[in-house]
Amino acid sequence: MTPALDELVAWLGRWSAGRGPMYLLLAARVRQLIDEGLLPPGAPLPPDRRLATALSVGRTTVVAAYDTLRQEGRLVRRQGSGTRVAPAALAPPGPRVVETSNPMFLHLLEPSDDVILLSCAAPPSPPALVAESYARIVLPTDDLGYHPAGLPVLRAAVARRYEARGVPTGPEQILVTTGAQQGIGLLTRLLVAPGDAVLVEAPTYPGALDLFREAAAVPRPVPVGPAGLDVAAAVGVLERHRPALAYVVPHLHNPTGTVLPPLLGRRLVEAAEAYGVPLVEDEVLSELRFDGDAVPPLSSYGREVIGVGSLSKCVWGGLRTGWVRGPAPLIARLARLKALHDLGSDVPGQLVAARLFDSFAPLLRARVAELRAGHDLLRAELARRLPSWECPPAAGGQTLWVRLPYGDGVSFAQLALRHGVAVLPGSTMDALGGSTRMLRLHFLLAPGTLTEAVRRLASAWAEYVPGTGPGPGGTALNAITV
Repeated sequence: MTPALDELVAWLGRWSAGRGPMYLLLAARVRQLIDEGLLPPGAPLPPDRRLATALSVGRTTVVAAYDTLRQEGRLVRRQGSGTRVAPAALAPPGPRVVETSNPMFLHLLEPSDDVILLSCAAPPSPPALVAESYARIVLPTDDLGYHPAGLPVLRAAVARRYEARGVPTGPEQILVTTGAQQGIGLLTRLLVAPGDAVLVEAPTYPGALDLFREAAAVPRPVPVGPAGLDVAAAVGVLERHRPALAYVVPHLHNPTGTVLPPLLGRRLVEAAEAYGVPLVEDEVLSELRFDGDAVPPLSSYGREVIGVGSLSKCVWGGLRTGWVRGPAPLIARLARLKALHDLGSDVPGQLVAARLFDSFAPLLRARVAELRAGHDLLRAELARRLPSWECPPAAGGQTLWVRLPYGDGVSFAQLALRHGVAVLPGSTMDALGGSTRMLRLHFLLAPGTLTEAVRRLASAWAEYVPGTGPGPGGTALNAITV
């Protein structure tokens, strides 16, 4: 499979973070991609100028890197036919597993002490109550510890949370997962076959897009505007394509922060039920609203809605406790599938999560207060140092959806990384091929770190030259295939 240009840039990752000439660092990373089989024999590479623009480097850097690999026999460069991986480069035998090229995950896989991560949005440290809860848990003495569906005490606690939000739920409707990511992954494995259509928002949470890509699904993207998902367009996709699954983030949408009005949410649920499409609601951020009453979950409008939640954003990502709420027969099937993969999630963590639910309201209030302060600080710093960037306020959640005045997020993210700050380009979250000028920035770091991050972004922006990338009236980089 030949990657799109922005996907190749994501695979390159932190190629420029080492020591030595830039062209040798780039050549080393491309060599690694060839050796790992991500760039198979015969795969075309982008022209010098396009790759240079996407990486925010001079064309001579790319030319020198390509020539180095050509001399090694790894690349073939011919006038008129471009640059390709040499046929002699051997790919791994057998079918290749689809690895992530998502920069959000790659930044976690390749950590660096001198880079400020504004790319992966999660609380930077656990609240004290987490450590206190671990100290107080009592492990069972007559229990094997394997609970594929989850500990009964935690399933009951999660069910009570839904009951309190006006959604009648029994423990048999809850599956405990190792984070929401596993929940979405299990649903994808169970419901989606290769070639199936999947309704997604554009933009949306990139971790879900990775899972649908792994399943060889065909995304059917629907745009998200200032009022949230375009429900009329979504209903059209449901009617025409009857997707195997519809995945939406209606409340405090990731990444735009929009909130879908209740009437539109009800219409979406009714349409999904009418066309027999499983509707999956990502609820991970839904309780992190700054002001006003919480919007009812989509499951309050229909019994068949599948909810996916987690404590990763409200408490701490390291707790790795999530859940799926849905019809009991579906939960039973998911439990059998989860048993195949891990026999059940960590028992001590589940006991801690159940204890945390007993004092969840003050914990949530404290988290929301921290988020609001970070949100206001980040917007103020961006307005002070980067006034040309469009940065509307968010209704809650953890991130700002920022629009650059020109250029594109992929190439600017490369330059920002060399200035010591990692950001998430909008095009990595958009299956429509849009959001090229957008960045997702989170505001969960300490005040001093957020201030320093914006200083580094401003320094990178002062150097940024979009070249032939998408400036005003330009062509979107992520629409170019190589």
